[in-house]
Amino acid sequence: MIVKPTVVQLLEKAENRYRLVIATAKRARQISSGSKPMTDKDDVSPVTLAADEIEEDKVKIYNEKEWNEVVKEKENNKEETKNEEESESNLNANGENE
Repeated sequence: MIVKPTVVQLLEKAENRYRLVIATAKRARQISSGSKPMTDKDDVSPVTLAADEIEEDKVKIYNEKEWNEVVKEKENNKEETKNEEESESNLNANGENE
């Protein structure tokens, strides 16, 4: 049973209890499957470690709108990087555009 952080504290990090439970369970599964915990706390329970990570803001719980914005931003960054690489490849040995 999780004593600290409390569910009330953790609910400040999530839109509702459902999202909190799903995110905690997914992260606990990752930890139990071998992922390294991102918290310095020493506990044997993957669920407690996952809750600690959420409480410490090392794991963010997104709602659908926030997640879509993150994905869109990553896609935009990927496109900008691709365009920069293409511009650099168009320079010749003298640093002039071909």
